[in-house]
Amino acid sequence: MQTQNLGYPRIGSQRELKKICENYWAGKTGYKNVLQVGKNIRHENWQLQKEAGIDIIPSNDFSFYDHVLDHSLMFGAIPKRYNEVILKKGNAELDLYFAMARGYQKEDLDVVAMEMTKWFDTNYHYIVPEFYKDQPFKLFSTKIIDEFYEAKQLGIKSKPVLIGPVSYLLLGKEKESGFEKIDLFKNLLPVYIEILTRLVALDAEYVQFDEPFLTLDLTEKEQAAYQHVYKEIRKAFPKLKIVLATYFEGLGNNLALTTSLPVNILHIDLVRAESQLETVIASLGEDRILSLGLVDGRNIWKNDFSKSSAIINQAVQKLGSERVWIAPSCSLIHSPVDLDNETDEQNLAAEVKQWLSFAKQKVTEVVILKKLATQESPASTQQKLEENLIAINNRETSTLIHNQAVKQRVQALEEKDAERLNPFSTRKVKQQSLNLPQYATTTIGSFPQTIEVRSWRAKFKKGLFTTEEYNSLIAEETAKAVKWQEEIDLDVLVHGEFERNDMVEYFGEQLAGFAFSKNGWVQSYGSRCVKPPIIFGDVSRPKPMTVKWTSYAQSLTSRYMKGMLTGPVTILQWSFVRNDQPRAETCTQIALAIRDEVVDLEKAGIKIIQIDEPAIREGLPLRKADWQNYLNWAVKAFRISASGVQDETQIHTHMCYSEFNDIIQNIADMDADVITIETSRSQMELLDAFADFKYPNEIGPGVYDIHSPRVPKREEMITLLQKAQSVIPAEQLWVNPDCGLKTRGWDETKKALIEMVEAAKEMRKTVPVLAADFQINSY
Repeated sequence: MQTQNLGYPRIGSQRELKKICENYWAGKTGYKNVLQVGKNIRHENWQLQKEAGIDIIPSNDFSFYDHVLDHSLMFGAIPKRYNEVILKKGNAELDLYFAMARGYQKEDLDVVAMEMTKWFDTNYHYIVPEFYKDQPFKLFSTKIIDEFYEAKQLGIKSKPVLIGPVSYLLLGKEKESGFEKIDLFKNLLPVYIEILTRLVALDAEYVQFDEPFLTLDLTEKEQAAYQHVYKEIRKAFPKLKIVLATYFEGLGNNLALTTSLPVNILHIDLVRAESQLETVIASLGEDRILSLGLVDGRNIWKNDFSKSSAIINQAVQKLGSERVWIAPSCSLIHSPVDLDNETDEQNLAAEVKQWLSFAKQKVTEVVILKKLATQESPASTQQKLEENLIAINNRETSTLIHNQAVKQRVQALEEKDAERLNPFSTRKVKQQSLNLPQYATTTIGSFPQTIEVRSWRAKFKKGLFTTEEYNSLIAEETAKAVKWQEEIDLDVLVHGEFERNDMVEYFGEQLAGFAFSKNGWVQSYGSRCVKPPIIFGDVSRPKPMTVKWTSYAQSLTSRYMKGMLTGPVTILQWSFVRNDQPRAETCTQIALAIRDEVVDLEKAGIKIIQIDEPAIREGLPLRKADWQNYLNWAVKAFRISASGVQDETQIHTHMCYSEFNDIIQNIADMDADVITIETSRSQMELLDAFADFKYPNEIGPGVYDIHSPRVPKREEMITLLQKAQSVIPAEQLWVNPDCGLKTRGWDETKKALIEMVEAAKEMRKTVPVLAADFQINSY
């Protein structure tokens, strides 16, 4: 029996990767320092897994920004617009890589970044490969080979990790018509063969191919591609031990296809799809090894050793111990790094902490499960089992978890609680009293959180500022932001969210049923890390959360100030969620808490309230057959949160990185008065879904990409708005950035928003009659 890991967090135990990359982008450190920090993280990760007792340790799971982008660079899938990026000798590859991820704007060269979207149903973002008809591929970056050799020099014969050829193509996007991306597999396959040839020459024994699309619905052409690709790889490398990793869902109707592929080890996710074990074992060939994904790679709850041991024993009885491996369910990049870093009981109560397991601990759990199954070191492993039983039983019986008042409120909900008083057509007429101009301008909510602002929060938490001192600083920063927005003539203002750390964490800290780690950071994209809240119990709102600062900001201006809230589905999706009750139940509890806040904002005189739901699509089950059940409770949760107000109160929502075509009816069913969406990287392509559907409510398509430091020209935004106007009536359109501006700098933010406001004013000139009906500045 062997243990394996599919991937380990690459941010470093103290977020070293974030710090070095951001310093490099700011010109504060050199290229060699970036490489050294990356090397240090890799070595630490490999050594930790080796010392824990993992038998098969991965390499090429490290990335400076994104593992999908790593593959695009490796395969030479580099869009032509980057050919002009001026690169300095010695650091060409890394600068090109970051330009693809973040865009490049220097002197007279201005190149936009590649598109970014969510990695399946996680909160991780990947850089979308761009494909063209008859596209050639070539081995451009040798990172995977270099890192295998690097591990070998340390005495670790690692397992290189590759995204499988079919999954890599399916992750990408056709950038021209006349072909299907899956047709490119024959062009791509020779590069895989070349990579494997080099790895085998360095004595690689195992190679892991990640093929998560085997858990999704596949076309006949995609199924045929799988068969062809792995047949050719096996033919070229008859002795190479191939690990085929599937995760995030069960194999379902791809079971026969998957088990027919000529691989040596099949990995399956038994956390998300425990019921598949029996059918997979029955379909597995006599010479295949089955890797059991038993330790949850996507959540932070301690593994139940008794339950997992029973599953291992079931597999061993059918296959024999030599044909069973034990592993996490998926890569551990979705887990925080190390629970040992949580030393502050005031931040994370000891009772809650004993229920948790982060990446380092998960690696140990995998090894303990093997020892329990093989009866290795029986005395020490028996002690570990007993400790585990105590923690599992404590969680089941803890009085911290259950709140009968919350449960009764959920049970008492009626259909009318998820309905606005009147349909949008009626509300729109009443909301004309807001007197907003054509192409009304706003932002998504947050403004740059400078080092200074973050330092105030850190000092306040350490007790170096009194509450009065801290609030005074936040009030001053808020006032400056309000005044500046008025100066550039934005129509609907925001308070800037300077008091907030994270759009989910901030609310979780004020809701009952949530706990927080101090160092439980998880990579969201590039250098962006988030610290997801931990939902361990029933959720309720003890007191108002945002009314104070929103009301203060509104008192500073005669223009409308948007109330800014995070929606129930996003709070759910971006948290580590309790696994002892259905997610729908937890989401409804959160919806009621947000509803209370919406009602209080309206009572405080806030006329426009935004309930952000950027995560609603990422919560979709991977199989379409399971979508409707999720959409029913997710849309209902949003409507519960938004439906406690009068018709005159305008409800906004925001979504990003979503392909809306297949759920556009459900988006309409949310019945927000205004929806803002990310569209700039796709050049307004995402808007087609709303146009084809004839979306009835108002839309703010993002006119510039906030995930890139480049400042767009006014003409770019006008072009995008003209594209939008060609498919959506002008009277339905708002003007805004793609997303919140928290991670950007003030200089670029000010320049970009000034251009955005001027672009909107130019567009108003194209509809003079309509624009004349509004008094733009009379709020």
